[in-house]
Amino acid sequence: MRAVVRRRYGDPLEIRETPAPAAGPREVLVEVRAAGVDQGVWHLATGLPYAVRAAGFGLRRPRRPILGLDLAGVVAAVGPEVTGLRVGDEVFGTGDGTFAELAVSTERRLARKPERISFAQAATVAGSGVAALQGLRDAGRLRSGQRVLILGAGGGVGSFAVQIARILGAEVTGVCSAAKADLVRSLGAAHVVDYATGEPTGRWDLVLDTGGGRTLRALRHLLTPAGTLVIVGGERGGRWLQGSDRQLRAGLLNGFTRQHLTGLLSKATAPLLETLAAWMASGALTPVVDRTFPLAEAASALDYLRAGHPRGKVALTL
Repeated sequence: MRAVVRRRYGDPLEIRETPAPAAGPREVLVEVRAAGVDQGVWHLATGLPYAVRAAGFGLRRPRRPILGLDLAGVVAAVGPEVTGLRVGDEVFGTGDGTFAELAVSTERRLARKPERISFAQAATVAGSGVAALQGLRDAGRLRSGQRVLILGAGGGVGSFAVQIARILGAEVTGVCSAAKADLVRSLGAAHVVDYATGEPTGRWDLVLDTGGGRTLRALRHLLTPAGTLVIVGGERGGRWLQGSDRQLRAGLLNGFTRQHLTGLLSKATAPLLETLAAWMASGALTPVVDRTFPLAEAASALDYLRAGHPRGKVALTL
């Protein structure tokens, strides 16, 4: 099969013919129709920050040469112990090495794809959609009627978060670039702030930071006295932590303030994916895909993502 590989961290991405995987007793083999492109893929391609390597992905070189985490496709084979899926089912979720024509996953990492959602759209849900759901509902404990501020509202996680916050009954303020303001409004934000011309003013019950560079002190000033801050990610900083230090410091400070300060390490599971699938099937939630690239242009897709251009998500299509 064709797959996008890199043998060492930082090596150029290449399309190569590689052996096709097979489904184990509890595994599902998926014919990949589309794969999501997000910051996590860039981290695994480069091995940065170094904390990524220490998390089990390989200290000196990648444990898995094939890139990719998120996918959407058609079940090609199932192991004998798989009971909930069958060959021909259209699914989305996560897998191992999804920048390839075939990838292995498990029932616990997949859900059925709603008919109204394309494969390219579905491929973007597992990472960013789950992060938005867990950040708002679980870590953020968002309740109907509360006010939520979403930093990076026009990006990958942010475009899901605006819609999910609206579904949960919150009043949404989105911070984004002027080029993405109309998109953020169309997704359900009641108020939009252009970060290039001004800072948000006021206090919010929940602030969801999807990858900005504001200091922890600045973020706390945006909260009510008992408000909640959830830091989903950060792409600024050195080679060791690259922005994740804010999450660590938030956890340390959390016990000394009335405000609830936390970071988020999301994980896509079948129940979370099924919640998102139900919203997508009803039309309440629609993944926003800015641009798709063919598998052979995976490097260009990552460059486009890192440049900060996408209005929503980026996907590879096969």
